[in-house]
Amino acid sequence: MGGFFGITSTEDCMMDVFFGVDYHSHLGTRRGGLAAYDPGVGLQRKIHNIENAPFRTKFLHIFDEMVGTSAIGVISDTDPQPMLIRSHLGTYAICSVGIINNAEELIERHLKHSYGHFDAMTGGKVNSTELLAALIDTQSSFAEGIKFAQSIIDGTQNILILLEDGSLIAARDKVGRLPVCIGRSEYGYAVSFESYAYQKLGYEDDRELGPGEIVLLTPTYLKQLAKPGKKKRICSFLWSYYGYPTSTYEGVNVELMRYRNGAIMAHHDQKNLGDINVDYVGGVPDSGTPHAIGYANESSKPFARAFIKYTPTWSRSFMPTNQTDRNKIAKMKQIPVYDLITDKDLLFVDDSIVRGTQLRETVEFLYENGAKSVHMRSACPPIMYGCKYLNFSRNTSDMDLIARRVILELEGEEGFNHIKEYADGSTTRGKNLRKTICGKLKFDSLDFQSLDGIVEAIGLPKCELCTYCWDGEE
Repeated sequence: MGGFFGITSTEDCMMDVFFGVDYHSHLGTRRGGLAAYDPGVGLQRKIHNIENAPFRTKFLHIFDEMVGTSAIGVISDTDPQPMLIRSHLGTYAICSVGIINNAEELIERHLKHSYGHFDAMTGGKVNSTELLAALIDTQSSFAEGIKFAQSIIDGTQNILILLEDGSLIAARDKVGRLPVCIGRSEYGYAVSFESYAYQKLGYEDDRELGPGEIVLLTPTYLKQLAKPGKKKRICSFLWSYYGYPTSTYEGVNVELMRYRNGAIMAHHDQKNLGDINVDYVGGVPDSGTPHAIGYANESSKPFARAFIKYTPTWSRSFMPTNQTDRNKIAKMKQIPVYDLITDKDLLFVDDSIVRGTQLRETVEFLYENGAKSVHMRSACPPIMYGCKYLNFSRNTSDMDLIARRVILELEGEEGFNHIKEYADGSTTRGKNLRKTICGKLKFDSLDFQSLDGIVEAIGLPKCELCTYCWDGEE
């Protein structure tokens, strides 16, 4: 997916932006970039590949190379960013988070009407942030350009721009699928995907932008360029999986949501299954752990970490693109605590079950180390649709999803007309889905959090949440 961070200040801010961007490393693994403005130097930019080394390592010497009283940075899971652009609107740096599904259509339309060109990458692909900038530049101002781009892009675009005078422009996607938070200190303003990133740097919360809202920030003031819209569809998956535990979105903390979510699942099990005979409840690390804590607290079953993920030298960013190699690395990270596995009945909570490949490897690993039984709970409903709004999935087809594949196996394409029933564990189709996945992944039992349950755990109205990956609702 990715995340951005920026500061406009009366003081040099490179150290703060360095750490602010680094605090977004959980959101992406491909590219990291910084752009800075200094009155004596102008705009500067650096981009590095972070697939095999973290942002902090790659940018460790940035203080010898760049200075600035204003700067922006981005962790990107897509194209290299930020881009430096010179247009009739001026010279500026721009970064974005999101996806443009209709990129080819927009590229062709722009080339036809502008007779211009794009810098092409391998295979003729155009950097999505460069395309975004080109769309913005067709209008007479940044605000009008951003609104125009947001209106014709199929997908999601959160935008952060560093202007040649050191001011910033920040814009949230038109329906607010991802957050944009503003912090303030005595020296200026910070813009961030994650609010804790600037809180750790001494900034206090100022506001969270509304859907489609655009603001201009200088060290001394914030000016609204476009008011927020009424429609909001923030991604529910931020709470169940992608969000960092210390993150708060729309006033809802991720860690606390996960505790509530686990407790709701445990209450459901107690109501429908009675007492489940397990020795320990644990989470599939890392993001499954707080869901499991909530489950254990509600069920009065002891929580235990039966295996630990070894990350000092195998960070999340060190994940090969080849699926076989990814599975191998994922398994190598898992270090068992034998006394908590051997001859034990175990229940694990995972943040989600997408393809099921790595989870199967995990269960085999537990049995190889002596587990008597392994029960599994998913902290979200069955994923039925690949996300088309955000870049947080490597899936290229809905048929990559284990729930989809099982439905096809059980009922053929006719089953896709009954997805709602398959998602519901109380129906015959829903029970068959769970039973079949149990057989494939070697679980002793399996259930998924319900859609109503996860909405309850988040605590926001469903109409303000994007639940497309679970129910297909736009």
